[in-house]
Amino acid sequence: MKATVKKRSTPESAPIVVDLAGRESAHTVEVLCTPVHYWDYQPLKRSAATRTIVMVHGFRGDHHGLERVVELLPDYRVLMPDLPGFGLSPAFANTAHSISGYVEFLDAFLQALGLGSDTVLLGHSFGSIVASHFAAAHPSRAYPLILVNPIAAPALEGPKGVMTKLAVFYYWASAKLPSRLGNALLRSKLIVRVMSVTMAKTSDPQLLAFIHAQHHAYFSGFANRDMLLESFQASVSGTVRQVASQLTLPTLLIAGDEDEIATLPTQHKLLELLPDAELVAIAGVGHLIHYETPAPAAAAIIDFLERHPAP
Repeated sequence: MKATVKKRSTPESAPIVVDLAGRESAHTVEVLCTPVHYWDYQPLKRSAATRTIVMVHGFRGDHHGLERVVELLPDYRVLMPDLPGFGLSPAFANTAHSISGYVEFLDAFLQALGLGSDTVLLGHSFGSIVASHFAAAHPSRAYPLILVNPIAAPALEGPKGVMTKLAVFYYWASAKLPSRLGNALLRSKLIVRVMSVTMAKTSDPQLLAFIHAQHHAYFSGFANRDMLLESFQASVSGTVRQVASQLTLPTLLIAGDEDEIATLPTQHKLLELLPDAELVAIAGVGHLIHYETPAPAAAAIIDFLERHPAP
């Protein structure tokens, strides 16, 4: 069933303080021979009906990026790993940092934590590729599916294809240069700042300062340049569209109408390919919904989950 596309206005900015005190605890679990760090955010009030959401962050991010959304989901338990190779989690010991590798990881992670078929799965950006490919390969392991800034079309297509090719060269060259120089290039504060400025759409100085601080603090938290190149190649070669017809579970797409990486027209095309999906487009935001407009994103998630209770 196709739902009518909704449009939500961007609310006025609120003070940028992420308060998860009393909800957050850090853990480590062995997955695919890799000690994976993950965070468990408990609901403020637990009941028999409490749902669990597993969130998968984007490329070069870690669990911090989605915490503004987690904060606005006080009635849900949220589990969020730092994907292997990012944040505090080391690179895979014996697994490729590819889409299939991360799908295998997600499968093993859910099993290790004993999570059932009623687990809600949410992926942001690159995480949307991993989450959708997992749901396609394991159709009864999660319900439903939520994709934020989903990658609906190949990165080399469209008007931003030239910029993607430059990014491909950037990551390739960084992996081939001498180690010290290559790592310096990948962790360059100037380049991270340019990426941050390019993606942000808000004009709120307080919010901009928060976004830039987050990117500077966490965007360079990758294990090594070889795994980063592998992950980047996966991020530009994979899409949700590749598995759209196999996603028979209810799926929510949350998109920014100014997103230049996952453009709104591609989201409409993806919507038509999905058997059971709806699209929420948030005005005035691009690829940083999780930072800039967490409130309408969280409201859309809550509304969707209330209409799709655990099976």
